[in-house]
Amino acid sequence: QVQLVESGGGLVQAGASLRLSCAASGRTFSNYHMGWFRQAPGKEREFVAALTWNSGATYVAGSVKGRFTISRDNAKNTVYLQMNSLKPEDTAVYYCAADLLELSSTDLTTAAVYDYWGQGTQVTVSS
Repeated sequence: QVQLVESGGGLVQAGASLRLSCAASGRTFSNYHMGWFRQAPGKEREFVAALTWNSGATYVAGSVKGRFTISRDNAKNTVYLQMNSLKPEDTAVYYCAADLLELSSTDLTTAAVYDYWGQGTQVTVSS
């Protein structure tokens, strides 16, 4: 089992920045690809960003490209989402997720591939 705990959400004004953190415990963190997803009220959960176990590859949704950056620190068992130039449409619950590293390739932009999920942290951006 892997436990994931997000933090860093909050209420900010448009144009502000936030850094979300997701602390992992329970298994070897470097054995997992990590992703961030978000879900706004009344909408489907959507992909935000992901990176591979060794940060060798990163993926970012078009809606946040140039504003959001994903990173990880395997020594601290933590993945981060730096969010700059926040917009009201970024308002959502943000979830981190872990996908066990396997020999076959996987589409880290798809929620179904992830094995573990955190409880989420609320981000609210006011206009």
